[in-house]
Amino acid sequence: MTEQTDAFLTAWTTAEQAADTRALEQLLTPGFYGVGPLGFILPKPAWLARHQDGDLVYTSFGLDQIQTASLGEVTVVTARQTTAGTYQGHPIPEAARATLVIVTDHGTPKLAVIHMSFMAGTRGAPPIPGPAAQAGQGPPQ
Repeated sequence: MTEQTDAFLTAWTTAEQAADTRALEQLLTPGFYGVGPLGFILPKPAWLARHQDGDLVYTSFGLDQIQTASLGEVTVVTARQTTAGTYQGHPIPEAARATLVIVTDHGTPKLAVIHMSFMAGTRGAPPIPGPAAQAGQGPPQ
């Protein structure tokens, strides 16, 4: 991972945990959107509103297991996102797999897209599927 990517990820995770919408406004591209673990899509205004409305409260927010792939002005980061907090008073899952698309615009990295997936077996995520589902046979009928 480059120093620039590392610095960007630190700034972004710090802003997310602190609900710092002013910082997030600068860290996200104008066309940013996030895809949540249930498939919903939040454009930039809705992403920021999660914090402005006080619906989303993080007590911790971080990334680990980070892998990067860079091609020119685009860096794709895949990481384990670890969190503690609540959304509208309900606990949020403690972990998700996140894929971030970071673009460099005039030398400044910005987050263009994030896609999150539940990590089965972690607190707050759907349960681990049974053997039939894991084998691609789907749920019992």
